[in-house]
Amino acid sequence: MTDKTTPNEKAVELDTPILRGKTEITSVTVRKPQSGALRGTRLQALLDMDVNALITVLPRITTPALTTAEINEMDPADLVSLSVEVVTFLLKKSVLSDLATA
Repeated sequence: MTDKTTPNEKAVELDTPILRGKTEITSVTVRKPQSGALRGTRLQALLDMDVNALITVLPRITTPALTTAEINEMDPADLVSLSVEVVTFLLKKSVLSDLATA
């Protein structure tokens, strides 16, 4: 479902493609957000995978850049997949290595 692209990017294959005009989006790349991309949200809300916080941040860190309307219409399973990548980017490397060995 999720393909590792680079340490600062993750490609997520969508279960349900997004239609944008005549184009079908089947994969979305999520970039590790810089602090400025997180403005207007609370970090805890993102860690809780709060939908409103994700709707704010995802258009800033996805390629192709998803619109608010596209995120609102997205399959919940695809939103969770994108959310997991966002949360993973927010964790310290030491936490990630601890999770890998647990």
